[in-house]
Order: sequence, then structure tokens, then C-alpha cells
Amino acid sequence: MLAIARILARRIALLVPLMLGIVLFVFLVMRFSDSDPASAFFQGANPTPEQLQQFREENGLLDPLPVRYIAFVGDLLQGDMGTGVLVRTPVLDQVMTALPLTLQLTFLGLAIAVVLSLVLGITAAIHRDRLPDQIIRVVSLTGVAAPSFWLALLMIQYLAVGQGWFPTGGYVNPADSFSGWLKTMTMPALALSLPVAAQLTRIVRTAVVEELDKDYVRTAIGSGLPPVVVVGRNVLRNALINPLTVLGLRVGYLLGGAVVIETIFSLPGMGKLMIDAVKNGDPAVVQGVVITTAVGFVIVNLVIDILHLLVNPRLRSAA
Repeated sequence: MLAIARILARRIALLVPLMLGIVLFVFLVMRFSDSDPASAFFQGANPTPEQLQQFREENGLLDPLPVRYIAFVGDLLQGDMGTGVLVRTPVLDQVMTALPLTLQLTFLGLAIAVVLSLVLGITAAIHRDRLPDQIIRVVSLTGVAAPSFWLALLMIQYLAVGQGWFPTGGYVNPADSFSGWLKTMTMPALALSLPVAAQLTRIVRTAVVEELDKDYVRTAIGSGLPPVVVVGRNVLRNALINPLTVLGLRVGYLLGGAVVIETIFSLPGMGKLMIDAVKNGDPAVVQGVVITTAVGFVIVNLVIDILHLLVNPRLRSAA
């Protein structure tokens, strides 16, 4: 436990400069973009140059960049992401309203991807070079080549419009109707997760095959232990280290893909919030969504690091 605590302390210490770098990058990108908060605020009102100048002065838009960055970081540390230009409510409130739906979609997609990749990857490894392996290999290659938005459109066309099994879009709160929530989230989660599941399936298969070829597996099976016990107790524990690493990287894909999927299925999550902010020229909301997504990605990868420590004892001994 002491070794795990030391490793985690080092990981957390590295997060501070990483997050400051992310905030700086987002800050600079938004400041050098063409969006003008003053013009967006007076959208459709034909403001005079004096009104625009007054708005910029009151909101610190004319201060030097270092001063604005320090003030921006100071506000973030206090939980203040600014105020939306069009919707005059704090950005943090807008983000916290949209975030739960995006988390539901991301983690539902993540669960589907993990279950599918484990089942298909282990099945392909156990039946390597035989018919099940060949079929799974073709399916996984097809899944890797299929982008999420294309799968989403196909599902809407055939499962929603054609068969009527699912609604074409919209969102139902699980507190109001769990079955309604499941219907509205199934297609978005599948469209988001299938490409990730296809990639993970190939990685799980390769890792399990390599582990099955090792001497200790043949010795255990030769000594009379059932193959199911050997695979479940020993092979998976050692084989899942590489898939865990890839899974941490794929979470970023899920979070980013959720922006497009939410737009296609008219889900009021972070994706819709960001698209609306970009169209309306509201940089405060855009940078709030981006920073929140980046923080979520960093936290998920920290969790993956903890799982690595639990699965791989060699990392703990090297601490």
C-alpha cells in the first residue's frame, strides 16, 4: 500500500503542470480565435462602437494577455468559469446541467465496449485460427473502419425509422422512466462504443494469445487445472495490462465522440452545449466545456493508473 501511495502521489503531482498547460492552451486558442464576446453579447442589437468598447473595458477584454490569464486561472480555482454571453448564467451552471447526460452516455458506451471486447477477444483467442476467430476478426476490422457518426445514421435509418424500435432522438430522464431512458440512450451508446469495442477486441485477443502460449499456462493445464480456471485466474490478470492502457486513451475518444453523437440524436449534453456556443460565438462556454472535458480525461487516466497498480505487481515493486 505504501508503494501505491508513493506512485499515486507522483502521478497527482504531475497533474498540476499538466492542467495548467491545458488551461493555458485553451485560453490562448480562444483569445486568438475570431470570436468576439462583445459582438456576441449585442447580437442583433446594432451596438455603437462606444458600447462595444465599454463592454470590453468592463469585462477586462482589453487587459494584457498575462493579466487576463492570471485572472482566468484565479477564477477557475474558485470554481468560476465566467458567464455566458448569450445566456447570462454562470458557465459552471450550464456545464453542470449538461454534464450528467454526457457522463451517462460516455460510461454506458464504455461499459458496452468493455463487455463486448472481453467476450469477443477471449473467444477469438481461445479459438484462434478457427472459424470463431475468423468471424470475430472480420467483424472487428469492420468495426474499426466504421466511424461513430456513420453508425449513428445507419441506426436511425434502420432501427428507428425503419423498424420503430427506438426513438430517432431526444432524452428521457431515468428518474422519470428508466425504460424510456434506456430506449433513448441505446442507439447513441452503441454508435459511440462499437468502434472502441472493435479496437479493444483485437488488443484483448493478441494479449490473451500471447499469455496462453507461455509455459506456466501449459504447466497449469497439464497438472489438471480446468482451462476455465487457468484463464480466469491467471491469464486474464496478466493479459489485461495492455488493454487497460489503450482503454484509458479510448476514453478521450468517447468523450470527444459524444459531442457529435449528442448532436445527431438531439441530446442536451456537453456536445450540444459546445456546438451552440460555437455557433453563437460564446467563448466562455466553449472554454468551459473544453476544460471540463480535459479534466475528466485526466481523472479517468488517473483511475486507469490505479487499476494498473492493482493488476501489475511489477509496477508496485518498482516504486
